Amino acid sequence: MPVPILYSLRNCPYAMRARIGIHKAQLQIDLREVNLKQKPVEMLAASAKGTVPILVLDNEQQPPTVIDESLDVMLWALTNNDPDNLLHSHDKSALPSMVKLIAQFDNEFKTCLNAYKAAKRYREDNVIECRQACEVFIQELENRLIESSFLMSAQESLADIALVPFIRQFAKVERQW
Repeated sequence: MPVPILYSLRNCPYAMRARIGIHKAQLQIDLREVNLKQKPVEMLAASAKGTVPILVLDNEQQPPTVIDESLDVMLWALTNNDPDNLLHSHDKSALPSMVKLIAQFDNEFKTCLNAYKAAKRYREDNVIECRQACEVFIQELENRLIESSFLMSAQESLADIALVPFIRQFAKVERQW
């Protein structure tokens, strides 16, 4: 059976998220780093979306299965192999709760984070306000970590690894702060 192909970009938080999920699932893939100025024809043929990550599963079906959302890549990987039980399979309510938290960060926090990064980059006068908008979400994570070692419980979960790339971006905006 052919090895899945993951089209990725080194510093893209969504691509990082997909790579972390695959790594945690201990799955073998063919990792293909993408140059956004010269996107591979094969990648664009697989997904017209043209953004990373794109996972191509050539399971001898025509056409091959394509997964082009980072969370879906993570779920595919961990559904195939979850040695650390990141999906918390023992608790039926855990996965919906994780997905809800991830969606909140993908939609609301990411919007605030983009505004914060832009304000800093273009030296706008609203950097502090933009950072404070992000801090609301960071505080929610802090509150969860007061209650347990990880975001969802005493055990690492999908939510922990899915949010790391975005927390990394947040931390890099104003390093001295």
